[in-house]
Amino acid sequence: MKIYIRNMACESCKVVVKEALIKLNLHPVKVDLGMAELKEEITEAKKEKFEAIINKVGLEIVESKGGILIEKIKNYCQDYVILERPIKVNISEYLSDKLNKDYSYLSTMFSDVEMCTIVHYINLLKIEKAKEMILFEDDNLTEIAEKLNFNNLSTFSTQFKKITGFNPTHFKNLKIKRRKAIQELTAIKQ
Repeated sequence: MKIYIRNMACESCKVVVKEALIKLNLHPVKVDLGMAELKEEITEAKKEKFEAIINKVGLEIVESKGGILIEKIKNYCQDYVILERPIKVNISEYLSDKLNKDYSYLSTMFSDVEMCTIVHYINLLKIEKAKEMILFEDDNLTEIAEKLNFNNLSTFSTQFKKITGFNPTHFKNLKIKRRKAIQELTAIKQ
C-alpha cells in the first residue's frame, strides 16, 4: 500500500516518516520524498495516529488524486533543482517525461492549487538552495549560479534579489541569515 505525504523535502523527512511507521508496527518497504510504501494495508485508526505524528513536523497525508499529483510535481521539481550535472532538458520536458502527462495540464493544475507557476516554484527552490550554499559551502557566487543552472551570475543575482529582497553578496554578509521551510515556498506571492 502507498501513502502519499505532503511537504517532504529532505532525508530527515524520510527518517521521520519511517520511524513513525515503525512505531505503529507497520512495515515500510520504501520511503521516498512524498511517498511511503508499506507491506500491509493501513487501518483507519493507524492512519490517524500516523498523521498525528507527522503533523507535528509539518507533514500531512494526501488522499486526493489532484493533491498526489501536485506533490509528485513538487518532488520532481526538487530533483530537477538539485541535479549535479548541467540540465539538458527544460522543466516542461522533464516533468512531462517523469509524470507521463502533458505539461500544459500539469502547469494549469499546479497553478490552480498552489497559486504560483511551476517556473516560479523552481526559482523559489533554486534560491532556497542558493541560500543554503551561501551559508554552508565555500563556493563563490559564480559557482553557485552555475551549479543551479542559471544562465549567468547576472541572472542569478536578479532572481535572488527579486525573491529575497537582497542581492547575494548582501545576503552573504547579513548577520541573521534566514532560509524558508519548503512548506512556506508556495505561500509566497509571485
